Amino acid sequence: MPGSHHETEIKLAVTDAATARHLLRRARFRVFRRRIFERNTLFDTPSQALRAAGCLLRVREAGRISTATYKGPGAAGPHKSREELEFGITDAKTMALMLQRIGFEPTFRYEKYRTELRQPRSKGIATVDETPIGIFLELEGDPKWIDRAAKTLGFSTDDYITASYGRLYLDWCRAQGVEPTHMVFPGPAPG
Repeated sequence: MPGSHHETEIKLAVTDAATARHLLRRARFRVFRRRIFERNTLFDTPSQALRAAGCLLRVREAGRISTATYKGPGAAGPHKSREELEFGITDAKTMALMLQRIGFEPTFRYEKYRTELRQPRSKGIATVDETPIGIFLELEGDPKWIDRAAKTLGFSTDDYITASYGRLYLDWCRAQGVEPTHMVFPGPAPG
């Protein structure tokens, strides 16, 4: 979605992608955007000023579509809610170079396969995110819709995850006893 809006979302951990797809089909979700590989790079100042402020600057490549995104600090609550400014770009590599030229540096890369789904006549979006650290359902929309959809899928507010993939990756590394680097799949990246 180009432009500015307020993003409200949660993540839900699931055991595997097949289970996630089954739960969504049973709740009448249908594929809106087919499974696609995403490559994301976060940028920050050398002093990590954006991270310290709870903000994010990202360049995403998802198939043939690339976007630049700014996310503001999140509001406290059961849902992750914050300003999101986003626009399409034609060349992710040039955008990354431009950011570096004006003082930002790449700080974290993460990859995932994402499938987007919707229910008929609903404004909310569900995604199945297959990441190197596990499978997550993301529900994005109005908080009441999120709560209804989560309940329909068999989850409670105790299951809500509002942490970023960066934070989830750091927690996963700590639990696995491995040194954090980037959240990427082993071997050569697709595409």
